[in-house]
Amino acid sequence: MPDVFDKARGIVSAIVNSLRRTIIGKEDDVRLIIAALIGGGHVLIEGPPGAGKTLIAKAVAAAIGGTFKRVQGSPDLLPTDITGYHIYDLTGGSRFVKGPVFANILMFDELNRTHPRAQSALLQAMMEYQVSVDGITYDVPKPFHVIATEIPEGLEIGVYPLTMTLRDRFWIRISSGYSGPDDEYEIVKRSDTLYDLSIVRADGGVSLDDFIWLQDFLGSGVYVDDRIVQYIVDLLNHLRRDERVVSGPSHRGGIYLYRIGKAVALIEGRDYVIPDDIKYLAVPVLAHRIVLREDITGKDEAEALVKEVLESVPVPKE
Repeated sequence: MPDVFDKARGIVSAIVNSLRRTIIGKEDDVRLIIAALIGGGHVLIEGPPGAGKTLIAKAVAAAIGGTFKRVQGSPDLLPTDITGYHIYDLTGGSRFVKGPVFANILMFDELNRTHPRAQSALLQAMMEYQVSVDGITYDVPKPFHVIATEIPEGLEIGVYPLTMTLRDRFWIRISSGYSGPDDEYEIVKRSDTLYDLSIVRADGGVSLDDFIWLQDFLGSGVYVDDRIVQYIVDLLNHLRRDERVVSGPSHRGGIYLYRIGKAVALIEGRDYVIPDDIKYLAVPVLAHRIVLREDITGKDEAEALVKEVLESVPVPKE
């Protein structure tokens, strides 16, 4: 096992180091995104335009040796603009034109500017790794990950709130704002290499086969004690029972917390999960799955509730 674990750590280090050569700052954002993708999931990023979200997504695709496609959200986007469509000829034959969903990393920019009918085109792909077009089912590539962005509430009018069904498909949600002055200085200084996203390279990255192996390794290569499992369940149930909550985290929330917790442990060089891994992930994994009462307003109330529950639920001890 040590040799296998060393291989896994080597792959993780290569991915992280590759991203550090492209992404300036935003280390916590990158860490969370990488952990979610290693776990097997999808990422939702909230933030203003021009804060580096597309650059991160493209750099991730390059670092894992995967293909990258991008969709720009807009109210007139159709489901077939995402999944693809059939072209029929006069003889009755047809040809399938693949949409951008057929990629390893799909960057969906400003997802909440897209009509819910088009948003729903992602649901099947995100859970079943398939899309159905005109009654015919097609497999999307594996691995398949969606990195989507949403416009912050109140920043722009005319947006469509994400349905809870779609929001629940995202393993993790993070807020990514503008970089601090020191990082911005470096960004501006490197303008000649950052202005054009087509120049993003996989310097020091890994092969797609290595990344797939890493995802498979996570299942048996990182240990989760039963007390950690119980801690996750306790957090979920405390949130569901809170009188301020109309709808609490789904079972997916617990599954994703467990799985991403393993990835964080691996990034930290451990083959076992500790309570601090779960505490670190609880807000980005659980807060966006919570629906509060209508009389409770405020953008950060769900996050505050998760933090409150973290303080009240007993932490497993050695």
